[in-house]
Amino acid sequence: MGAGERSARNRFANTPLDRSSDWRERAARGEVDLTDDAVRAFYISQRGEVLVEAGEHLVSAAAHARAPEPGDRLFLGTHADRAVIAVVMDDEGRQRVGTAHAQWVDLRLAALTLPADAAGHAAHARALVHWHARHRFCGACGAVTLMEAGGHRRRCSNPECAIEHFPRLDPAIIVLVEHEGRCLLGRQASWPARRYSVLAGFVEPGESLEDALRREVFEESGVVVSECEYHSSQPWPFPSSLMLGFMAQAASEALSYGTELEHAAWFSPAQLEQSVADGSLRLPPPVSLSARLLEDWYEARTGRPATHLFG
Repeated sequence: MGAGERSARNRFANTPLDRSSDWRERAARGEVDLTDDAVRAFYISQRGEVLVEAGEHLVSAAAHARAPEPGDRLFLGTHADRAVIAVVMDDEGRQRVGTAHAQWVDLRLAALTLPADAAGHAAHARALVHWHARHRFCGACGAVTLMEAGGHRRRCSNPECAIEHFPRLDPAIIVLVEHEGRCLLGRQASWPARRYSVLAGFVEPGESLEDALRREVFEESGVVVSECEYHSSQPWPFPSSLMLGFMAQAASEALSYGTELEHAAWFSPAQLEQSVADGSLRLPPPVSLSARLLEDWYEARTGRPATHLFG
């Protein structure tokens, strides 16, 4: 299986969406059909939650997709010849559209049960909501910025500046490190009890992905990486990262942690199974790339499915 196929299996990735910039420009100018039959619209709050019905479906916001306030809508693209629109609700609107049968749910939780395309569209919108909330003013002159291109650009309102601002992503490496058939897992003190995961960290300016990987693994665990290979990627809108997954080999099993990690340890496939079974270890949720890395590693080493590890 190639990297493209592996990425396509990751949650929020491979979302069916035509992201035509020309279509977004036309949509923002009101030049596309927004009748109910031509729209796939859903609600997202300024807090990053989605409105979900029966735990499995995004509540349709088709009627609100034609609202006159352009700042309340994000034109994501088209899917199956229908416009995909996220209707952003402030706290007042959030209360207004919620019902006994439709609940606001954080996307981390909703993604466990939403259809893949809906989860991907919601992830796209959540990242944009975060970006808009933090770029209301121009970083060059301080003037107010205005939304353009269906939510995929902001422009400084100062005519003497008029700088265009575009959504930003924070690249982060995430890596399963192995040594002699055992994988390295660590936990941060702020995580839920007994939660362990593979290691991850943000890429710094001037670093290659491999440089960032070696630095982060050594900083967090004291482990020296001898080699690494790219695995797959995943959009991660919490709030606006792109996770770049790797498999790596360690030069030795020596560990030295204490500032970033509360604990770290090596686990064989059998130890991983036993620790999950007896409740002493909780693995990452199955929507994350960390879970995918662990799943692929376990299955490659044992030849058995890993679904029971993430139940």
